[in-house]
Amino acid sequence: MNQEAKLEFKTNLGQANAASGMAVNDECKLKFSELKSKRNYRFIVFKIEQQQVVVEKVGSPDESYEDFTNSLPANECRYAVFDFDFTTDENCQKSKIFFIAWAPDTSKVREKMVYASSKDRFKRELDGIQVEVQATDPSEMSLDIVKARAL
Repeated sequence: MNQEAKLEFKTNLGQANAASGMAVNDECKLKFSELKSKRNYRFIVFKIEQQQVVVEKVGSPDESYEDFTNSLPANECRYAVFDFDFTTDENCQKSKIFFIAWAPDTSKVREKMVYASSKDRFKRELDGIQVEVQATDPSEMSLDIVKARAL
């Protein structure tokens, strides 16, 4: 790594560390609470905008996992929660709330660092997450993987 690249990396790392004090918009907690207790939404997609995490999109209860994955941008990072309904091997209906950290390989390095450094703090604001998935491409969060993680 040349000197210029090292300097750019250190600068980006410093900015990402500073960003880990990211504010969380109250709407994020409110919508998550509604998803968890009232089941008003199937999913919520969050993005970081102007140094705070905000709600970008909510999915109605009748939307599918495919609708959810299609709502994630191909080249930008996002956080998301998905309320996954499934049937156990014992034929019991269950539901688990997944937290998904979406950081596609094609997104910008600085953006990936900001999202990575803010993730744990943001996740702590959402009380009731049961499973976490980190994905850098769609295959890492396929429906089969989600089903396997739910059981």
